[in-house]
Amino acid sequence: MKDSVEAPRGKFVDPQVTADGAPRARVALSDPQTLWFNTGTLCNIECANCYIESSPDNDRLVYITTPEVEDYLDQLEQRKWGVHEIGFTGGEPFMNPQMMDMARAALARGYHVLILTNAMLPMMRPRVREGLQALHRDYADKLTLRISVDHWTAKHHDTERGKGSFERTLQGMRWLQAQGIRMAVAGRTVWGESEPDARAGYDALFRAEGFDIDAHDPATTVLFPEMDENVPVPEITTACWGILNKSPDSVMCASSRMVVKRKGASTPSVLACTLLAYDARFELGTTLQEAEQDVALNHPHCAKFCVLGGASCSA
Repeated sequence: MKDSVEAPRGKFVDPQVTADGAPRARVALSDPQTLWFNTGTLCNIECANCYIESSPDNDRLVYITTPEVEDYLDQLEQRKWGVHEIGFTGGEPFMNPQMMDMARAALARGYHVLILTNAMLPMMRPRVREGLQALHRDYADKLTLRISVDHWTAKHHDTERGKGSFERTLQGMRWLQAQGIRMAVAGRTVWGESEPDARAGYDALFRAEGFDIDAHDPATTVLFPEMDENVPVPEITTACWGILNKSPDSVMCASSRMVVKRKGASTPSVLACTLLAYDARFELGTTLQEAEQDVALNHPHCAKFCVLGGASCSA
């Protein structure tokens, strides 16, 4: 009788080991600095390569509410996480009718607030502009809007976001600059240019527009690698930390968690990562206490975006 042969294991399947049987790398929540809230996946546009598939029709993550945000802010104080930044992402956060109230709730408790936006029509509605002016008046140094500018040229940006979107985003940025509201920018590194060339291009754009944004500061002008799950990437083993001379504390899930509200759910959930909103393996529970567990790097994004790409969504 022949011995049974174990079927080959696929990549990014087993949370404990990689496809070749090596111990999979794990990351502990060692220094929580940012708590993210997804405000809902509805967006005014539909990008060609949106990691969370936001669109005018995608409501898989529904609008989170101010009382729900405040509950997690209470939990932050109870758990003594030491978080200094509250981030809001979407979808387009300014489509959520409670965005201003949620931002104010976080700012009033002393947190820095980072809002990710395309700076287009939802942000430019009179009610939202009035709300941003009020927040800036009351908490100027603690509020930052990170604007999605995929490339420093209209040609490439519009390829991703639709014809005319570059100019509409610049119009929003010009208004923010006129108000003195702090801005940062998020771009992409998918255009076949070196990082120095990309930063030089952004620098020229910011200078031409008079934007007070440092194109050479990676925390202010963040350049994200593309997240394509179909591109082969290596799995991260425990040995990789030494091979790469990298600490697990430098990976995003060591310092952040994200709260989402799924369509049909009675309560929000806490996820390990802002990039993996639909993968059940990265859902950690409904409370921050449950979310204190460590995270297995069991997804291509963990390898390409965070460990090998060195990217982080936080400021």
